[in-house]
Amino acid sequence: MKFFIIIILLFFTKITFKDTKSQEKIENEVLSISVNGLVCDFCARSIEKLFSKKESVKSINVNLEKMLITINLKKGKSLNNDTITKVITDSGYDIREIRRDR
Repeated sequence: MKFFIIIILLFFTKITFKDTKSQEKIENEVLSISVNGLVCDFCARSIEKLFSKKESVKSINVNLEKMLITINLKKGKSLNNDTITKVITDSGYDIREIRRDR
């Protein structure tokens, strides 16, 4: 009987830990920003430098061929669309779309 109870407790403990890990994955947000006008490496480095200064940004990648900026945010952090728009438009580029993935 004791053995049966221990097995049941271990089973439920494993389920609880599994749920916690899946919640951690959800908390990391990825932003994909389509931009018009990004054509040179200097442009890309400039955008990377500006966003890297933001506290919530974990990493950033600029794809010149696709004119796409991908920003990985730190766990539990966010970056609002107004801030993103201001940084990009102040740099001289136009935003086509901001997409948020979790």
